[in-house]
Amino acid sequence: MAVTLRFSATDLRRCRFAVSPLLETLSAVRLLSPRESVGPHRRWRDALDTRELDLRPLAALQPRRGYTPDFLSPPPTDPHARFEDELAAVAASDHARVRAEVRRALADTPGAADSPTGRLLLGDPAHVLRTLVATVRRAWEVLVEPVWPQVRGLLDADVGFQTRRLAEGGLDRLFAELHPRLRWHNGVLTREYGDDEHRDMRGEGLALVPSAFKWDQVVVIVDQPWQPTVIYPARGLGTLWQPPPGDRHAALGRLIGKTRAALLLDLDEPASTTTLAHRHALAAGTVSGHLSVLRDAGFVTGQRHRHEIRYRRTPLGEAVLR
Repeated sequence: MAVTLRFSATDLRRCRFAVSPLLETLSAVRLLSPRESVGPHRRWRDALDTRELDLRPLAALQPRRGYTPDFLSPPPTDPHARFEDELAAVAASDHARVRAEVRRALADTPGAADSPTGRLLLGDPAHVLRTLVATVRRAWEVLVEPVWPQVRGLLDADVGFQTRRLAEGGLDRLFAELHPRLRWHNGVLTREYGDDEHRDMRGEGLALVPSAFKWDQVVVIVDQPWQPTVIYPARGLGTLWQPPPGDRHAALGRLIGKTRAALLLDLDEPASTTTLAHRHALAAGTVSGHLSVLRDAGFVTGQRHRHEIRYRRTPLGEAVLR
């Protein structure tokens, strides 16, 4: 199955980039679930103090597979959106819409509506909305705001890079390497895997939103009130939480090389050459060469998964990191 967007001539001229601190906050909340893999964000997560942070209302509305309320993530209308402005848009949501979308989200998790948190969320929508707005604000303050300068720097760097690619070669050049799961052919953008949805666009254009915390997937949004939107992992994500000087991982970099150490550190979950290349802002051939060295040293091994080879650390690689 796949999601496809068919562009008209007008849509081809109306593609834009945007950054959403609110989207990053919701994605960061999702990464705290024990069911989610944190991937390259382990160092960030391990440094958090969440003992006084109650995220259950937001966690209940973000099922691992299913619907998340649209009112929680309004479309970013500005390339330099401010968190306060985005949160104000959430606070202004229509109460009938809040009730309907909360019910839809809870229905995607068996038993969620009957839990204490679910019963709270099914109460007076005005009170529910105030609770969710306060929870999102607190999540921003604890999870994202302290690291926002470096996260924003990564996102801005991605926008700058992708904008240059768009200027140099149009959408053909942009989508050729934006993400391994995206395919562009004859005016149709396809996201492989996942839901089966199709939309013929009618001049509204496409918003492209890089993300740091939504690190392992590409999300294509076709429902109102969003402008058709593609959320994709930002380029260079593997460098976001680089260890400080003197860290033992930095010492590993001096031993086997900084790039090889970063790739080895990034394999908490199996990943392909193209995924690692995007994440570390490297050419695929460069990554392939480093993986070959790591494989020959016994630090990683590769296993075929459908049409690609995914690499993971071996027990020796795990021991080296420890």
